[in-house]
Amino acid sequence: MNLSMNLSTNLPTQSKSVQYLIDTDISSYIIKHKPTQVKAKFDTLMPNSLAISAITQAELLYGLKKLPANHQLHEQVKRYLLLIPVLDWIANASAYYADIHHHLRTTGQPIGEMDMMIASHALAIDAILVTNNSKHYRRIVDMNIGLQIENWI
Repeated sequence: MNLSMNLSTNLPTQSKSVQYLIDTDISSYIIKHKPTQVKAKFDTLMPNSLAISAITQAELLYGLKKLPANHQLHEQVKRYLLLIPVLDWIANASAYYADIHHHLRTTGQPIGEMDMMIASHALAIDAILVTNNSKHYRRIVDMNIGLQIENWI
């Protein structure tokens, strides 16, 4: 791996205290309050220790596009996005993304583009990625580049 690019000075100040970066699937569970233990865990943590990537926000908003305008999830997602900080995808995530993408493609283990970008974001801000998609993210953990994942299910 070539992670020699150190652009950590580009970190937004709000991301330096983020302990958990919440993936899209866990965000969906929080929004829907199902399963209940996910929302319960979310509620016990300090608000400034949690955030989502702008990539997760994009996935949530795209999901709404597939629903009728009067569906209850529109309001629930809107409330969630007002509650949790949304972090811009930062420049130093790109070096992680390039290494992850290259490694997974060349070893025949591809995963979704958005998943690689979210994992790269977590690595760039040194946050634990909270996900129920351990099968895909485990491939990045196994690269030994520092990705930590946690499942609240």
